[in-house]
Amino acid sequence: MTATHESASASAEAAAPAAGRRRGVVAAYFALTKPRVIELLLVTTVPAMFLAQRGIPSPWLVIVTLVGGAMSAGSANALNCVADSDIDAVMHRTKKRPLVRYEVPRRNALIFGIALGVVSFAVLWAGANLLAAVLATSAILFYVFVYTLVLKRRTSQNIVWGGAAGCMPVVVGWAAVTGKVEWPALVMFGVVFLWTPPHFWSLAMKYKDDYARAGVPMLPVVATTRQVSARILAYSWATVGCTLLLVPVTSWVYVAFAVLAGAAFLIVAQRLHTAVRNGKAVNPMKLFHLSNSYLALLFVAIAVDAAVGLPVLG
Repeated sequence: MTATHESASASAEAAAPAAGRRRGVVAAYFALTKPRVIELLLVTTVPAMFLAQRGIPSPWLVIVTLVGGAMSAGSANALNCVADSDIDAVMHRTKKRPLVRYEVPRRNALIFGIALGVVSFAVLWAGANLLAAVLATSAILFYVFVYTLVLKRRTSQNIVWGGAAGCMPVVVGWAAVTGKVEWPALVMFGVVFLWTPPHFWSLAMKYKDDYARAGVPMLPVVATTRQVSARILAYSWATVGCTLLLVPVTSWVYVAFAVLAGAAFLIVAQRLHTAVRNGKAVNPMKLFHLSNSYLALLFVAIAVDAAVGLPVLG
């Protein structure tokens, strides 16, 4: 092998680890945004836009709203990671997050989160309207300053009120199309708001020791399992009831799905409560995973109903 070939080979070997490190850094910043959480938030945004349009909205507007909304949610999640890095370090569920593993400096994560929020505001203002941008930014501020810094470590009702930030995408989507907030948007907000406690408390039942270790008073940490399952069931009924408030602006397509899917959701919630009440072993993660599918498919039904354009029942 010539000296030139040896030099080229050495350069290639040195470049490979560097490229790997760059990919690792990018992946770490991406992980800060909690992409799986963003996916669920965006699943509720597009159907809200379809319902607001009562048809198929402008593809460009949908793209802009999704991009701006993803950046907004990513900003809130990154800032949450900064504020909760001490908690994440002692919880098994979160110990692999980038700040815990020192993959991203805390200061850089803070700057990254703020930058995402600023860009999301600009994108939504320029591509949609000022109201959508303001609503998205208010969700970031609420999630970080009200939920993360105040409620989460102080009250077992943290996720009930703090979950309001996760309800904002439907309102942002509606505002992006109409330039205002109307009652169907508030009903969809209510659906997500009421859905959040049974969704999150079922997860917290599984990881209650984690939350106890971190000193976070999630409901399963401070209440009996029976009290938790009873509240999960009550909020599940409230969620399904709230979905039916959209009947006046939807057709039988949505209503049929809302009733059938709601029944399945309630059956699983009731089985969880019954098992707890009878002292049997429970698997709360079954309800947690079903709740994800339930909400996603419910909003898909909203979009399909609006796109089909059948006469509304109201």
